Amino acid sequence: MNANDDMVQRMHRDMIDSYDEELELEMDDRMLTGMESDGEPTTEDQKEARRQYFRELFRLQAELVKLQDWVVATGHKVVILFEGRDAAGKGGVIKRITQRLNPRVCRVAALPAPNDRERTQWYFQRYVSHLPAAGEIVLFDRSWYNRAGVERVMGFCTDDQYEEFFRTVPEFERMLVRSGIQLVKYWFSISDQEQHLRFLGRIHDPLKQWKLSPMDLESRRRWEEYTKAKEVMLERTHIPEAPWWVVQAVDKKKARLNCIHHLLEQMPYQEVAHPAIHLPERERHDDYIRQAVPNEIVVPEVY
Repeated sequence: MNANDDMVQRMHRDMIDSYDEELELEMDDRMLTGMESDGEPTTEDQKEARRQYFRELFRLQAELVKLQDWVVATGHKVVILFEGRDAAGKGGVIKRITQRLNPRVCRVAALPAPNDRERTQWYFQRYVSHLPAAGEIVLFDRSWYNRAGVERVMGFCTDDQYEEFFRTVPEFERMLVRSGIQLVKYWFSISDQEQHLRFLGRIHDPLKQWKLSPMDLESRRRWEEYTKAKEVMLERTHIPEAPWWVVQAVDKKKARLNCIHHLLEQMPYQEVAHPAIHLPERERHDDYIRQAVPNEIVVPEVY
C-alpha cells in the first residue's frame, strides 16, 4: 500500500468516526444498529427510514454550515428561541443544529434559575447579555418566556409581574428586530401520552435520570395548567415582527428535520465563496530532535 492509499483510508476512517458521532446521539433514542429497544429486529422499512433520516440530516447540516458562513460574511445577527413542554425534544434539535457549527459563531444559552440578585433586576436584563453581536447565532434553550410558562404555573411570579411581561415583551422583541436581530420562535408540541412515555423512559434509564428534576415531575401533574398558560402565551405574543412557529414533535426525528428545514427557509442566506485552501509544507530543521514523553504521564491504553 502506498502513502496516498494509506492517507485515503485514514480520511475514510475519520469520516466514519464523524458518522459514529451521529449514532452516539441516536443512542439517546435507544436504537441500536439492527435492533429496537425491546430486542426485536428492525424491519427493512425501518432500516430504510433510518438511512433516509441520516441522509437528510447530513444534507441539512451541510446547509447549516453554509448559513453559518453567510452569517459571518454579512454580519447578520440571529436569535432562535426553543420553547415547549419538558421532554418535548428541544435539546435534541439544538444538538443537531449546533453539532457541525463553530461554537464561536453559533452558541447555546441555557440559563439556570435566577439567583437572588437577578430576581431584583429588570426581568429581561440577564437575557440581554446573551444576545448576539454581528456574525453570531444564539439559540436559547428556554428563554424569557419562562415567565409565561413555568413561573406562571408554579407561582414564581405575581399577577402584576405576569401582566407586565405581556405588556413589555412585544415591544422588547420589536426593539430587538429594529436593532437588526432576526428573531425566530419555536414551540415544540407533544401529546399528553407522548410526554408520559418519555418521562417513563427517563425514569427507567440510568443515563437519562439526570434530566428529571422535581420541577419536571410537577409539570406532569399540572399538564392542563401548562396547556392553558401556553395558549395564552401564543395568543398574546404572536406578533408580525416575531411570530411563533409550532413544531409537531411527537416523532422526534421528523421534528428535528422539519425544524431545521424551516429555520433555513427563514434565512436569506447564500453560499459564500471561499478561496482555495492549500496545505503548506511543514518546515523541518536538522537541529530539532523531538523529546520522548515520560511514561508516567502517558494515559494507559486500556482500549
